[in-house]
Amino acid sequence: MNGNPTSIIRQLRALMPARPLEEHEASGVAERQATKLLDLLGIQEPAVDVGLIADLPRVEVRVEPNLAVGGISGFSQWSRGRWLIVVNRDDSPNRRRFTLSHELKHVLDHPFIKVIYRDLATSDADRQRRIEQICDHFAACLLMPRNWVKRAWANGVQDQVALATMFHVSEAAMAVRLQHIGLTEPHTRHANQTKPIRSYFRTAPLTTCGLALSGGHL
Repeated sequence: MNGNPTSIIRQLRALMPARPLEEHEASGVAERQATKLLDLLGIQEPAVDVGLIADLPRVEVRVEPNLAVGGISGFSQWSRGRWLIVVNRDDSPNRRRFTLSHELKHVLDHPFIKVIYRDLATSDADRQRRIEQICDHFAACLLMPRNWVKRAWANGVQDQVALATMFHVSEAAMAVRLQHIGLTEPHTRHANQTKPIRSYFRTAPLTTCGLALSGGHL
């Protein structure tokens, strides 16, 4: 580790403004925290050893079966003077890695939870959904750092499966990350959006009713 283990969580929390955040601000803080954590742990290339989270002071990580019975992959709570993070043993290794990273973000947010996300939504349910998305974003940034993914892409590793294997994440998680970074586009498109790009710029043919476009609308 590049930093004092006893101060790592404190340093990550210091990046959080103690005021209500807009969603884009919260996402930006999550990415900065993930980047800072990698630096403090001395991790410079994939795959990220998230097991180091279990070595942080006052953090206990347990892997237990049958959590899916309650419909969850993991949870975190303050208990007996330390943070307890429990991860579902029945999930795949890649899913367990993502869950552990996600739950660490809940731990980091805890002192500010009544303030920072107050204005994210008007209903509690919608606010909680957005908080979970921000924790997912932190996990994605930690396991698939933007610069690392871009570097791999620039070096010719542009196959989604190969990238997922390199970063030890699920293909679905890598697909979302690639779209978020802007290296790929969403797969869901209208049929006319799959036409060759040249077809969008052809001269519109004359019809008996006047001018008509031959391709899709821009």
